[in-house]
Amino acid sequence: MRNRLLLSSAAVLATLSFSASAAYAQASQGSTADSATSKPATPRYGRWGVDLTAGDRSVAPGDDFDAFANGAWAARTAIPADQPSTNSFYEVYNLTLDQKKYVIASQGPQTQIGGLYRSFMDEKAVEAIGDKPLRAQLATLAAITDRSALARFMGATLAGFGASPVALSVDAGLADPGTNILWMGQAGLGLPDRDYYLKPDFAKQRDAYHAYVARQLGLAGYPNAKKAAADILALETQIARLSWPVADRREIDKINNPMTFAQLKAYAPGFDWDAFMAGAGVEPSGTILVQENSAVKAIADLFGKTPIETLKAWETFHVANQASPYLSKAYVDSRFLFTKALTGREENPPRWKRADSLLDGALGELIGETYVQEFFPARAKSMMEELVANLKVAMASRIVGNEWMAPATKMAALEKLAKMDVQVGYPAKFRDYSGLKIDPTDLYGNVARSAAFEWAYELSELYKPVDRQKWAMNPQTVNAYNGFNENKIVFPAGILQPPFFDPDADPAVNYGAAGVVIGHEISHGFDDQGRKVDATGALRDWWTKEDAERFQAQADRFAAQYDSYEPVPGMHVNGKLTLGENIADLAGVLVALDAYHASLKGKPAPVIDGLTGDQRFFLAYAQVWHAKEKEEATRQQLASDPHTPDKFRIIGPLRNVDAWYEAFSVAPGGKYALPSEERVRLW
Repeated sequence: MRNRLLLSSAAVLATLSFSASAAYAQASQGSTADSATSKPATPRYGRWGVDLTAGDRSVAPGDDFDAFANGAWAARTAIPADQPSTNSFYEVYNLTLDQKKYVIASQGPQTQIGGLYRSFMDEKAVEAIGDKPLRAQLATLAAITDRSALARFMGATLAGFGASPVALSVDAGLADPGTNILWMGQAGLGLPDRDYYLKPDFAKQRDAYHAYVARQLGLAGYPNAKKAAADILALETQIARLSWPVADRREIDKINNPMTFAQLKAYAPGFDWDAFMAGAGVEPSGTILVQENSAVKAIADLFGKTPIETLKAWETFHVANQASPYLSKAYVDSRFLFTKALTGREENPPRWKRADSLLDGALGELIGETYVQEFFPARAKSMMEELVANLKVAMASRIVGNEWMAPATKMAALEKLAKMDVQVGYPAKFRDYSGLKIDPTDLYGNVARSAAFEWAYELSELYKPVDRQKWAMNPQTVNAYNGFNENKIVFPAGILQPPFFDPDADPAVNYGAAGVVIGHEISHGFDDQGRKVDATGALRDWWTKEDAERFQAQADRFAAQYDSYEPVPGMHVNGKLTLGENIADLAGVLVALDAYHASLKGKPAPVIDGLTGDQRFFLAYAQVWHAKEKEEATRQQLASDPHTPDKFRIIGPLRNVDAWYEAFSVAPGGKYALPSEERVRLW
């Protein structure tokens, strides 16, 4: 909620999370790493930034602009066996994998990067150790006989392998965005979202999960694993019923439920919060933001009433589940069987790719510091900063010219825009990892120590002033975000590569790709949730009642458009869940197009390969979102992701943009063509 991403983690770009407490990292046996001896070259898209062979020009733009721009690409492109989908993000992500392989290859085993990499790649050593480290942790869990000790154990999993009924994190407060507070949210589910337990659409995934739970318990030596698996699934189904739907969880005013620790204990007495916090190493002396408060209360009550043996079985599974990527082949293969059912992947990524993802999580900014030196030239940073400045000017013009916004609201919006901090490429200061011990012969220990190091790093800032220079992403990440309650936007170096950004591309392409990304993130500060946060990052609705009503009327119409889209049979886009991201996509296109026009300084755009500047702009935008994905991955996205599937990230915004109709002479009657009066006009 606090960071509004360009692309959700649900899009499964990463193949393996380093965190011992991260739920569904993808891992299995794989090949050894290829040696990286030469520096990877950056690809080019056509002569000037767009692949003109990608489109199917037999399709009318108004019938399906995705097919018009990307149809030939889709016909000739296969989804790699180790991916649930393929798209521009994956293309750039795979490029960064090769780039990071080049960085990692230069590190010796005595370095943290080299040592962690070698500990993961030494398959023989991992196989020889087997699950001995896991068994030691499970023996401690098995010896627990009372609920307080179990609550303490669950708290400790925040710094290691395992699960807890609630999630904790440290972030800026909503009332006082200058100070970090403790955030608490609902947790306890092993499947991606509550819908996986409650809707018939996911019966296959539920069955695969049930089988997986039983397999992992059996491998770990848990008695009567099949019965325990049934009990665990029943418990998680109860948790799912108590949990908030994901659409409600994005409503920032709904999750603003601050409490003191004493109030939390009185509000949700079914759980030993003192023991839990002690296990987590937290001293809750200040505000706790209990996001899904009614769910937290109900889940705490459920844990208080559930037999302790069921809770211990549940915890045993989650410890084994999260440890599995770092154990023997039997655990890894068992996990992949479930991953395959969940995402549609046919094969697991090779071992070197999974090692890369481990390093990205455990030592991300350490890798990033070298990465940007090698792959992010000063020229690219300078050009991006200029692009950002132009986009902010264009957004200001949109605000000033907005017909539904009152003058006082416009002034507040312009103030927020002026104070919005834009950070490009890499953070001003890189993290210090010197306190993290890495042993090239101890993979399991490395991951456990990394998780503990990360949790301690997070807790070190609790109840302290917010460091606005701190990043929530690594420089090499292929994504971007709006730091909601810091009023900042971040564009890592990783995403600033073709087709998103190319210093040598036609300006129309950079504005249609990177420019739209910038506009997307800027506009999050003014979408249906961003309008509830002021220039300082504090929760405060600074719109007039009349402004809000006029905005909401248009937003409701926009959401209804997306409700009609059916990416897979029987499942539609959730217009309410995806509203903020869809508004940002539309605003991003409009603002970036304005900025492109302004960059021409009154001169006509050149015609290149028979295409006008606006045509090149819209083709670049469509190229950014070209995609093919397995049905399982699409269903997961529709259930839990605030981002619309890629096809409709192309079609949905553009059918509401007048200039798109003009650029491609889109005639009335096209499948997705809208009469002028039916187009949504938010910005």
